[in-house]
This record gives sequence, structure tokens and C-alpha cells, in this order.
Amino acid sequence: MSGSSKDEGAGVSPQNKGSWATFLKSIASFNGDLSSLTAPPFILGTTSLTEFSAYWTEHPSIFVAPASEPDPAKRALLVLKWFLTTLKSSYSSRSDKFGSEKKPLNPFLGELFLGRWEDEAGTTQLVSEQVSHHPPVTAYCIWNDKHGVQLQGYNAQKASFSRTIHIKQIGHALFTIAAYNESYLITLPSLHIEGLIYGKPFVELNNCTYISSSSGYVAKIDYSGKGWVSGKKNSFTAVLYPEGKEKDILYTVEGQWTDSFTIKAGSGHGLKKAEAIDSYNARTTPTSPLIVAPLDQQDPYESNRAWEKVAAAIVKSDMDTVHVEKSKIENEQREMRRKEQAEGREWQRRFFKRSSPPDPVFEKLVRPIPGERIEAEKTGGVWRFDESKREEGAMQKVPTQGAAAEQQQQQQQPMVASRP
Repeated sequence: MSGSSKDEGAGVSPQNKGSWATFLKSIASFNGDLSSLTAPPFILGTTSLTEFSAYWTEHPSIFVAPASEPDPAKRALLVLKWFLTTLKSSYSSRSDKFGSEKKPLNPFLGELFLGRWEDEAGTTQLVSEQVSHHPPVTAYCIWNDKHGVQLQGYNAQKASFSRTIHIKQIGHALFTIAAYNESYLITLPSLHIEGLIYGKPFVELNNCTYISSSSGYVAKIDYSGKGWVSGKKNSFTAVLYPEGKEKDILYTVEGQWTDSFTIKAGSGHGLKKAEAIDSYNARTTPTSPLIVAPLDQQDPYESNRAWEKVAAAIVKSDMDTVHVEKSKIENEQREMRRKEQAEGREWQRRFFKRSSPPDPVFEKLVRPIPGERIEAEKTGGVWRFDESKREEGAMQKVPTQGAAAEQQQQQQQPMVASRP
């Protein structure tokens, strides 16, 4: 997907044990945002968090499948199935490939990641943008016009340490099917990092998430991991039921989100015993490759081009160059923020708009989800895709740096209270 390489290494080699031990001590005594800590070279990744949005749709045919199902309960099931198929790429693809989880690059304000998938589902488009830096927030929109399916959302991460690294994801996603005027609210899982003491960190998901549909169905996904006595790594159990009828289970899904799972029809269909109706194997189901523009055709704000020199230095474990190249990007960003503040304006997002709660779609869909709310104060607002930019995103026509600067001058506006 990006400039990642197997040369990034895996785990702690004997020569790296000292630096890893020092890093663990710094985590345990750190009180701020853990993302600002400098990790040892062998644990640094070459992928920016802005690129993680692509993990939502590495199986475009599964992504669009709900649009072809006339039965609303089965559509809700297909949305649940699609969501479950995204978990492996989202949370374990890096440890699968490199032997351990990697610390991603922290995106800068305005960073973009654009691409598309071309397969039997047709063309599926991706636009991902870093819409805020303080706090760090990534917004994304993925759509397939042929099937009338769209996913949009935004998320921030809050990392803390208590015996291990805990990460709370703040934000949500909205999945829509145009043909049925149907929307689904998807909450984001919290997670923690296992394997720190061995220097081979991997992600384990916590607690539960929900998918709430405007057609009146709710899915609840409970996550569990391998305990001291029993259980399997990356396990989950999901149930789908009509809103307000939690015991009237229409479908259950059980398995491991990194391996395989089985879908069964439940008691809500009048069955005395659940019957298996479908299954999915995450290890054997191929993903569709994401197509991105060649580096020399990308805008300077696109992730792969912007971080090219940093990523190359990480692969070589050349931390001096990593520091120099990262500093160039960070210093340029600081200077832009100072100039904007002096001129009483803020950075104009290219593909997303900020709004303030309440959000009518969210408020309608969130009703059956206990404890869920918009935390706009932690994400700089509620971020929604600017539909007027759909064609621009689909054609991957992003203004050049010079044109973007000119556009910024033309679109200046007074600063708002919650600055990025």
C-alpha cells in the first residue's frame, strides 16, 4: 500500500534488546500522548496513519454486496460480515507481514491519501485526509457509484499506558446504501497492545462495538482474546437482532477476526438450534490491490510522496536521516500554522467539512447503542465528506502545491474556536 518493506524487520534482535528495554521504561513513565514518543528504529513503520483508511475496503466485492440484497435483515447481516472482514487488515496486517506491530507515522495537517480499487465490483474510490493535527484526526470517504454504496467517517486515537498500551478510538463511520436510502452507524473498537515484553507487539481488540441500521436492526460485536487459562487470540462473538429485541437473535457470528468465522441463523428464525449458513476465511480470501498514482504524479501533500525520504531512511535504520527529514516536514507545518494564526485564518480542508453536534443522522442511529456519543471536543468537530468534491476525488485531481497555496489565499476565513 505504501513504501513498506520487509526490511523493516521483526521483533527484538539481541543487539536491539537494550534500546527496547529503554523504550518500555520511557512508556511506563510518560504522561503525555504516547504517539509523540520516538520508538526504536526496528519498531518504526513506513506507513502514515492517513493510509490506514484503505484497510476498510480491501475486499470491494464484500463491501458492495449489501446493495444487491433485497431483504433488510440479510442486508444488515452483509454489512456486519463486511465489517468483520475489515478487522484483519486494519489491526493485524502489519504484525502478520513484519512479525510485530509497527508505530505508524504521525500525519501532518492536510496530508492526503488517494486511491482506487478496480475489480469485479467495478471502481471503488478512496479519499483520506488528515483534517486536524491537534488533536490528530483522519477523515475518509470510500464509495462505489456502480453499486451506490458509500462509507465515510473520521477517527482520532488516545493512547495511554497501564501495564500495556491502551488505545481508545474516538469517532465513528457511516455506511450508506443509496438504493434503499439506508444508513448504518458503526462504532470503533478500543484496543490494547500485547507482546510488549517480548518486543513483538500485536493488537488485541477490547470490549464491544455496534452497527445500528436505519432499517431497524442492530449488531453487537464482543471481542475477547487469549486469557491465562483459556480462549483464542483475536476471538469475537457477534449477534444481529431487531432494535429493542436483544433476545430475538436473527444471526450469530463466531470465530477469530484474524482467521475464520462462521455465520449461523439464530432463534429469531424459529430455529431450535442455530444452523450454519455462511463462513469466511481471512487467511485464504485474497485482497484487491489499491491503485495509487506514481510518486512523480502525486501532490506533495500525498502520503507516499510526502514521507518518501523518511520511509526510505526507516527501512535503512538511518535515524539521523529520519530525524532530518521529519524535522523538515514538521518545521514547515509549524511555520504555516504561525502564518495562518497571524493572518486570522485556518487551513482549508480539501475534501471534508467540519460541523458541530448534534448530527441528525448520528443521533437517530445511536439510540440503541448504550453510552455512545459524539466527542466533538476531542476531534475538533464532526467531520463529513464534502459531496461537491466527489468528482475531484474520483478523478484524483488534487491541486498542485502552488495551486493549493493560491486556493488557500482565496478561501481564507476567520479562525474558529477549535483550531486544528
